[in-house]
Amino acid sequence: MIWQQSLYLWLLLIIPLLIGLTYWYNRRLDERRKSYFGEQLLQKLRKGFWPLGKRIRHICLYVGLALLIIAAAGPKVGTEVREVKRQGVDLLVALDLSASMNAEDVKPSRLEKAKYEITRMVEKLQGDRVGLIVFTGEAYLQSPMTLDYSALRLFLNIAETDQMPTSSTDFSAAMETAAEAFDSGDGEEQSSGAAKVLMIISDGENHGDDYSSALEQLREQNVSIYTLGLGTESGSTIPLYDDSGSLMGYKRGEDGKVVNTHLEAEVLRSIANEGDGEYYEIRSGSSGIDAFLGRLDELQQGEFASQEYADFKNQFQWLAGFGLLFVIVGITFPYYTAKES
Repeated sequence: MIWQQSLYLWLLLIIPLLIGLTYWYNRRLDERRKSYFGEQLLQKLRKGFWPLGKRIRHICLYVGLALLIIAAAGPKVGTEVREVKRQGVDLLVALDLSASMNAEDVKPSRLEKAKYEITRMVEKLQGDRVGLIVFTGEAYLQSPMTLDYSALRLFLNIAETDQMPTSSTDFSAAMETAAEAFDSGDGEEQSSGAAKVLMIISDGENHGDDYSSALEQLREQNVSIYTLGLGTESGSTIPLYDDSGSLMGYKRGEDGKVVNTHLEAEVLRSIANEGDGEYYEIRSGSSGIDAFLGRLDELQQGEFASQEYADFKNQFQWLAGFGLLFVIVGITFPYYTAKES
């Protein structure tokens, strides 16, 4: 059980206080009556008085008040599973985790800017299934396509360049992994009619094999390939940091010279053109991928069935109803058995 407004439960402390005040008030009232009237006269004046009825009246009022306070706190118990239909596209994001993505010509770095833009994109999605591939010379399906955006953000947050076994870039590995991911859906997913989209986010430096056959396989699966380039043509060095975040130096090549990495826009533009998609670019920290989001809305939407687990169903209605019933009984319950003559 959880509470929607647990602070209201502190109001329950009022009830024992009211009980104590009521007890004190009744005793004082009895003492004052006895000081003014004799016992026999008091009995005549209170003819038909029913002490048990008055106690029942007080108990009902206290119980009703307690139930209303608990209802106001919003108790949620039990579980509820319901199926929700959503419309959207199948979107796979392939994120380059090569060492060059640590370059800082796009602030705070190419990788951090890419992760920020992906997070911003996910927050704006409504009904689209989205998955995450991370790649360098090898590619891994980090998160299969899902409607659970919180799970994807979790995988995205831990994506770092040092988690990959190689530091080079191979677009064919990312495309082959994407083809397997698009082909692995169940029958309902395959027939949903949703557009299939692969978004490759990289600086465009390719050190791998020719990707033509992998790209053709995606085209046969009716996958549109969009690319997002990060970086500048002038380029930047690749900083190296230790575990404490202190700068140790800059990445050097086999010849011992400091490596300068720059945006290979033509490679990414060529992939997008061959993949029936579009090329987008981020050259500064203020740029974004809003244009791509607008393009997503124009693609064919499919219908997905998703089971949402709405844990802790609200149960305040029952408590509020019983609380009002007890209050009404407490107000109307008689404590005189007969009228005075």
